[in-house]
Amino acid sequence: MIRTGCCGFPVSRKRYFGLFPVVEIQQTFYQPPKVSLAEKWKREAPADFEYAMKAWQLITHEPKSPTYRRLKEKIPEAREKQYGSFKPTEEVLLAWETTREIAGALAAKVIVFQCPASFAPESENMKNLKRFFSRIKRGAHILAWEPRGKWLPKDIGSICRELDLIHVVDPLVSPQAYGDISYYRLHGKNGYRYKYTVDDLELLADVAREKKDCYVMFNNVHMFEDAAAFNELVRV
Repeated sequence: MIRTGCCGFPVSRKRYFGLFPVVEIQQTFYQPPKVSLAEKWKREAPADFEYAMKAWQLITHEPKSPTYRRLKEKIPEAREKQYGSFKPTEEVLLAWETTREIAGALAAKVIVFQCPASFAPESENMKNLKRFFSRIKRGAHILAWEPRGKWLPKDIGSICRELDLIHVVDPLVSPQAYGDISYYRLHGKNGYRYKYTVDDLELLADVAREKKDCYVMFNNVHMFEDAAAFNELVRV
């Protein structure tokens, strides 16, 4: 099964629901909505529509990240070191509980943990990563990890296997290191403004067809047009 969608709604929800089977919610990364709003989103969608979502940045990113500018609540300077990088702190665990609560309201099957390139393959980061995923209550959610930076495929595969994660990757850039389910995020071959060509989409379709269960999520300026073109391609 190939599920095609976008990272966020590039058009009205009503129009989107008529074209795609899944969307990845981005707001949950910057500032999670109220549970009541997430429940409303779920009610508005068709019964067979699927939500995926990004985990709150308080888990993965440290306060020096520019993404914190969109955080509504101010992080006290004295406590900044308690946030991000999967640190074994009360703040990070509470951020996970908020993430999990929203995921429950959306009935989200996949939760994506997108890490910054600054989260490098260092011993402390690896220790925190393993401690976090070994400790949290994950319920029935599939937890997906998108590392960036200088992580080696063998290390990614080993960590995902040990912690029961799926490796999130752009398959046009590098192959997936681990996961029975494939979750692809397409950020543009040379940047966010890139528009995928027919050749790109055909190659992507060939890769996706080899998988038993595959999400193909576009996250570029032309995400709507590219996802629609890809959706038509894989339906043939």
